Amino acid sequence: MKIVILDSRPMDAGDLDWTPLRALAPDGLVLHEQTAPGQVVERIVGADVVCTNKAPLDAAAFAVAAPRLRLVSVLATGYNVIDLGAAREHGVTVCNVPGYSTASVTQATIGLLLELAHGVGHHAERVRGGAWQRAGVWSFSDCPLVELDGKTLVIVGLGAIGRRVARVAEALGTTVFAARLPGRDDSHGDDVPRLPLDEALARADAVTLHCPLTPDTHGLMSAERLARMKPSAFLVNTARGPLVDEGAVADALRAGRLAGYAADVLSEEPPDGGSPLFHAPRCLITPHLGWATRESRRRLLDATVANVRAFLAGAPQNVAG
Repeated sequence: MKIVILDSRPMDAGDLDWTPLRALAPDGLVLHEQTAPGQVVERIVGADVVCTNKAPLDAAAFAVAAPRLRLVSVLATGYNVIDLGAAREHGVTVCNVPGYSTASVTQATIGLLLELAHGVGHHAERVRGGAWQRAGVWSFSDCPLVELDGKTLVIVGLGAIGRRVARVAEALGTTVFAARLPGRDDSHGDDVPRLPLDEALARADAVTLHCPLTPDTHGLMSAERLARMKPSAFLVNTARGPLVDEGAVADALRAGRLAGYAADVLSEEPPDGGSPLFHAPRCLITPHLGWATRESRRRLLDATVANVRAFLAGAPQNVAG
């Protein structure tokens, strides 16, 4: 059996051991750091198992690889890069890895929210630049410092990450609501109270996005919805870039209609063409690293090995679709 990894680089910073997966591939484990869409077909020919994070497998790829390909194991929770219909047509099982990054993304989300609220990193850089010395006072700040205790946090997407963010935010003293997306059922029996999205946005002092990217959620945070938020509110996005209208966010920041935006994701990654957010005030962008603690990446690799083993044993797990 031959296993091909199409994009190992984001997952492995040189600190992971691929030996357990290699042991399942008597015909070899092939590691590609990155694979462009045009390289996918040539690289998966002859593979029994393909592992991918962002490299897409479309109908053409399955048609070429179908005679031998048996399993696609996605190195992520989301599997929108896979044509599931084509996979089913060719008898290829697709599995994913749910839940591996919950702790890591929660930590990143709270870190971004705290940076918007207290500006710790911002002020550390200002000290390095001599601003404190020039100010000549013993306590210096040059942006609003916001206490989260007593504020209202709205969570859009109450999955594993959203629930964990809710618990941490409550420990900081915030009141937490979950936003009910339009057309979604509200009968979940959760201990986090739910409000319709537009009502929740109007009450929020901070909003954090944790919902999946679907046709219904694409552009969810539009100019119209941003206008429903308080000018003093923060918006945090550690889910998917296209959930927000980035141009509208930049306009709102410049006009003072939004107090701050922090995102670990962008619509284009990497942003080769730039982004309207790069020059907007009170805007923090990190390079999609929220999931990538070593502990999280280790869990991802371990779960991928388990997925392949389960498939070979005739009991596939974490099957997508």
